[in-house]
Amino acid sequence: MSGLTALRADPSRAARPTSGLRAAVKGQLRIRVIMALVLALFLTLFGRLWYLQVLDGEAYQAKAADQSVREIVVQPARGLIVDDMGRPLVANRTSWVVTIDRTLLGKLDEPVQKRLLRRIAGAVDRPYAAIRERTLLCGEPGSMAGTCWNGSPYQPVPVAKDIEQQTAISIMEQNEDFPAVLVENQTVRSYPAPYGINAAHLLGYLSPITEGELDRAEKSEDASVHGASVVGRAGLEKAYDRYLRGYPGYKQVAVDSVGRVLGDSGEVQGRVGDTLVTSIDSRVQAVVEQQLAQTIKTARATVDEVTGRPYVADSGAAVVMEADTGRIVAMASQPTYDPKLWVGGIRESELQRLYSQASGTPLLSRATQGQFAPGSTWKPFMTAGALGDGYTQSTSLNCSSSLQVGNRPFKNYESGAYGYIGFQKALEVSCNTFFYRIGLNFWQKYGSDVADVDAKDPLVEEAKEFGFGSTTGIDIPGEASGRIADRKWKLEYYKTMKDYYCKVGKEPGYDFLHRFAREFCVEGFAYRAGDAVNFAIGQGDTVVTPLQLARAYGALSNGGTLYEPSVGKAIVDPAGEVVKQIEPKVQAKVDVPQSDLDFIDAGLRNVAASSTGTMNWRLLEFPLGQVPIRAKTGSAEVYGKQSTSWVASYTKDYVVVMMVSQGGTGSGTSGPAIRKIYETLYGVKGMSVKPAEAAIPGVTPPARLPVFAEDGSILPPSTDAVAKGGS
Repeated sequence: MSGLTALRADPSRAARPTSGLRAAVKGQLRIRVIMALVLALFLTLFGRLWYLQVLDGEAYQAKAADQSVREIVVQPARGLIVDDMGRPLVANRTSWVVTIDRTLLGKLDEPVQKRLLRRIAGAVDRPYAAIRERTLLCGEPGSMAGTCWNGSPYQPVPVAKDIEQQTAISIMEQNEDFPAVLVENQTVRSYPAPYGINAAHLLGYLSPITEGELDRAEKSEDASVHGASVVGRAGLEKAYDRYLRGYPGYKQVAVDSVGRVLGDSGEVQGRVGDTLVTSIDSRVQAVVEQQLAQTIKTARATVDEVTGRPYVADSGAAVVMEADTGRIVAMASQPTYDPKLWVGGIRESELQRLYSQASGTPLLSRATQGQFAPGSTWKPFMTAGALGDGYTQSTSLNCSSSLQVGNRPFKNYESGAYGYIGFQKALEVSCNTFFYRIGLNFWQKYGSDVADVDAKDPLVEEAKEFGFGSTTGIDIPGEASGRIADRKWKLEYYKTMKDYYCKVGKEPGYDFLHRFAREFCVEGFAYRAGDAVNFAIGQGDTVVTPLQLARAYGALSNGGTLYEPSVGKAIVDPAGEVVKQIEPKVQAKVDVPQSDLDFIDAGLRNVAASSTGTMNWRLLEFPLGQVPIRAKTGSAEVYGKQSTSWVASYTKDYVVVMMVSQGGTGSGTSGPAIRKIYETLYGVKGMSVKPAEAAIPGVTPPARLPVFAEDGSILPPSTDAVAKGGS
C-alpha cells in the first residue's frame, strides 16, 4: 500500500523508461544521417576524382603541359636579292640573340627581376637601362619608341643581338642563373657588297612591324607576319617584301616553374623567302658609285670662278638605264649610308644623322627623290614642243648674247653669240637666247593675259608628254614627282604663300627677299614673260628628278616609248623555280613624229661629236664612230646657290645621266665621269672597243636569268644567251 501510494505520488518515475528509449532512437537516427552525409561526400569526391583523372584526364594533362611549354615564333630566313649575274647584293648571316620571356619574368619578384636583368647586361656587355627598356611593351609606362617591344607580349623579347658565340654558350650552360632567358641563333641581313658596291638607296632596309601593320595583316588573314616580324621600309626590301619575307615557323620550348629552359619539345618548319633577281649589274654599279663620289670630291677641290670659293657639291646622283626596256642597270646617290646600320636595330644617334640636314640627309635618294632644275638638259623636249606647234626643222633664230624681256636682259652662258642658227646648232652649243625667243613667242601668241590659267602653252604640254611632273612608276617606293611650274601651279602656290610673303613685305628692308615679297604679295599669281622664257631653258621653279630625266632621254633613244623604270627582274622560289617574271612595262608613247625624234637625235649627237659641241672636249680620242653617244649638258642656276651640273646622254643601248648639286658646269664637272661609265659599259680602251672587256659579258644586259643550281648555288646566266644585242 505504501509502495503504490509512493508511485502515485511521483508519476515521473513511471515515465522514465519510455523517455530514455526515445532519446536512444533519436541518437541512432542522427548517427545514420551523419554517416549518410559522409558517405555521400566521399562518393561525390570519388566521382569527381574519377572524372578528372580518368574521363577528362587527357585534356587536363594537356593544360598542365601548356603551362610548362612556351611557343616561340621562328623567323624564316629572308630571301636573297641578287644582281643580273646572280651575285648576292643582300644575303643572310647567323646572329646569336638573347631573348626574355616576359610572362616568366613577371612571375619573379621585382628584386629578382632586377638582379637577372643586371646579370644579363653584364654577360652581353650592354647597359642595364638598355636591357630594361627592351623588355617593356610599347605603350607601357617608361617605354621608348625605337627600343620598346612592339610584338606580342607572349613572344620572347630580343634584348641583345649579335653577341659573341662564347657568351651565348656561357649563358646556355648556366641556365639556372638565367631563368626566363633563351639564347638562339637567328638569321639577319648581310651585305656581301660585290666589287665594293654600296647601293643603300636601291636595297633599302628593315625594321620591326608596327601595331597598325600587324592589325591590318590579321584582318586580311596574312600569316606571313607576326609580332616579332621585321618588314621592308625602303628600297627593294619594301617593294618586294611580301616575296622576300617567307612564312614563319613555330618551336615549342619546355620550361620549369621558374622559367629555366629544359629543352625543345617540337617545331613546325617555316618557309624561306623567295629570291629577287634584279637588273642591277654589280660591276657597273661599282664604277658608277666610284665615279659619282670622285666627281663630287673633285668639284669640292675646284674653285667657282663666280664666287671665288670651292664648289659645295653637297649631293649628287647617277643613273644607268637600259634604253629599250627601262630597266635600271645602276643607280647611285650621294651622300649615302652603310646599310648595315639597320641590322639588329639602329642607334638613335645614327638615325638622327641620317635625317640631319647638316649631314646632307643621307637617307634621301637624290636619284629618285631629289628634285632639281634641269637647266639646258631640258632643251631637247622644248625642241619637240616647238616643232609640234609652228616651228620647222629649217627654222632659224638669232642666237644673240642676250634677249631683253621686259626690263631685264636674259643672257647666254658667258654671253656667247652665234648669229642665226637652227635647232640642231642651238642644241649643240646650248644657246639660251634661241630658246628664250621660242618661249617668249608662245607667251605672246597664247598667254599674254597673265591671269589666264588655261592659256595654251605648247612647251608645258610637251614637258608633260615626256612624263615630267608625274612619278615614273619605278619599283622603288617613295619617288618624287618633280614639278611643272605652269600657270596653274603658280596660282596654287600664290594662294598658299600669299599671307607669308605679304607679312614679310611689310617688314622694313630693301634686299632681294623683301622686294620679292612685296611684288609677290600683289601679283604673285601672274605668269609673266619672264616665267615663260625661264621655262624654255629649264630654269625657274620647274624641277625634275635624275630618274625622270633618264627616262625621258630613254624615249629619245628608243623612238618615243616611256617605260616604267624597274629594278626587279624576277622572283625565284627556294627550289629555284621562277614564281614571277617582271616584264618591262610601257607607261606611255610620246606624241612626237619619228622624223622629229631623229632630228633631235642628230642635234644631240653633234653635242658630243662636233668641235663646238658642249660635251665634245670631254670625249676627245673616244671612239665615237663605234660607240656614238648623244648628249646634252646643263648648268642650272639656283638663287643663293652655286649652279647644278648635269649631263644627260644615251646610246642605242643605254641612258647615262649624272647630276651634282652646287657642282659647277655640266661637262666641266660631270663630263669625265660620263666618259668613264661608257668606257666601262662598252670595253673602251683608248680608241679601241673591246666587248670582251666590257663590264657586262656581251656588252648589253643578259636576256636570261641566273641559273639556280640544285646545291643552292647561283650561277651566271647561260652563256649562249647572255646578251640581247650588240653595242
